[in-house]
Amino acid sequence: MTTLLTRRTAIAAIASVIATRSAFATPEQTKDWLASQAKGTPQEGKITLKAPEIAENGNAVPVSVSVESEMTDKSFVKAIYIAADGNPNPPVATYEFTPLAGKAEIQLRVRLAQTQKLVVVAEMNDGTLYTASREIKVTIGGCGG
Repeated sequence: MTTLLTRRTAIAAIASVIATRSAFATPEQTKDWLASQAKGTPQEGKITLKAPEIAENGNAVPVSVSVESEMTDKSFVKAIYIAADGNPNPPVATYEFTPLAGKAEIQLRVRLAQTQKLVVVAEMNDGTLYTASREIKVTIGGCGG
């Protein structure tokens, strides 16, 4: 028997896949993504994460991250990973650095779908990990909410 794939059956198949997927990432999915990027257990410290406590509009939430580091050949920030545990997908951004950067500091605007925690992990060149997080209350979601 030959099965004919029609537009209607294709749309139904896609809809069933989307319906079974959770609309928002979970804290566990966020931890899993961060763990896949940087191996090890992060510790608190060295990261300054600035973001508003309340974002009136989730479309463009200002965030700044800086990591205290010498940024020399012997000691520097290798990467900064940013994730959000309430968006449809946890990854927000990844930034890579070399000692030539001079300092490990970034500013960006993040789209947040709902009130959620923003998690930052900084990976040093020796493999040491540092973390910081902040809950941001969103009154109007940026991802269709």
